Amino acid sequence: MSSDRDTRYRQGVGVMLINPAKQVFVGQRIDRTSNAWQMPQGGIDEGETPQEAAWRELEEEVGTRDAVLIAESSAWIKYDLPAELIEEFWGGKYLGQQQKWFLMQIQSEENINIHTKNPEFSNWKWLDPQALPEVIVPFKKTLYQNVLKEFEKYLR
Repeated sequence: MSSDRDTRYRQGVGVMLINPAKQVFVGQRIDRTSNAWQMPQGGIDEGETPQEAAWRELEEEVGTRDAVLIAESSAWIKYDLPAELIEEFWGGKYLGQQQKWFLMQIQSEENINIHTKNPEFSNWKWLDPQALPEVIVPFKKTLYQNVLKEFEKYLR
């Protein structure tokens, strides 16, 4: 984990969205052929705070803002792209992403709608938190382990 921003990394946010049973929302990316799942995440727009970006990403990817903010990561958490993907993502401008993570709890599952204006997920499901590192693309595994450590006291 990193405590300050690093310009070699794209600034972003992630949302760990949980239900009352403390299961985590994961979506299957629409633009990938692999069976990789992920939590909602994305970049921070100019002039936007990390928290504003997290709410926007939740609405863009999950189709709702019907959630309660529980916690924010204490530090920025990084991941590195594999060398062969650096040019594919963001035109080679960044080594990876540095993200602030937010833990939110959905108020009503009925409000989840991944068929948004610009959908990012083809499917979604609830998953037990400890299973997260096994369903993510390998280069984000450490990131997900760090997010789980960050929010573990809320997931018991």
